Amino acid sequence: VQVTESGGGSVQPGDSLTLSCVLSGITTLSNYAVGWFRQRPGTQREFVAAFKWGGSAKRYGDSVEGRFTISRDTSKNTAYLQMTSRRRDGTAVYYCAAERWGGGAPYEREYATWGRGTQVTVSS
Repeated sequence: VQVTESGGGSVQPGDSLTLSCVLSGITTLSNYAVGWFRQRPGTQREFVAAFKWGGSAKRYGDSVEGRFTISRDTSKNTAYLQMTSRRRDGTAVYYCAAERWGGGAPYEREYATWGRGTQVTVSS
């Protein structure tokens, strides 16, 4: 199983940006949970959003609730994170993670497979 993120870049406050996460080497996506986390310089990794591929429930971190949306396209084996950025989001590396039989929990330890991350910088 591999996870590959893309779509990072530099944006201004108020701009929208969509990150992609391609999951490869998986035959049954519905068995997996996918989570997005981010890490700003000098800080611990922070939970952003997660869902179970075979379910409808989605979970968001408090700092992004109402501004970020997680979604998926099963035909493309791809999960997405649509973001409306604020200055306080700053610079962060966004990571996608997957866990077989996962519950979409907001904890790093619940995910075994991680991508290398994609950087997003919010500045004016």
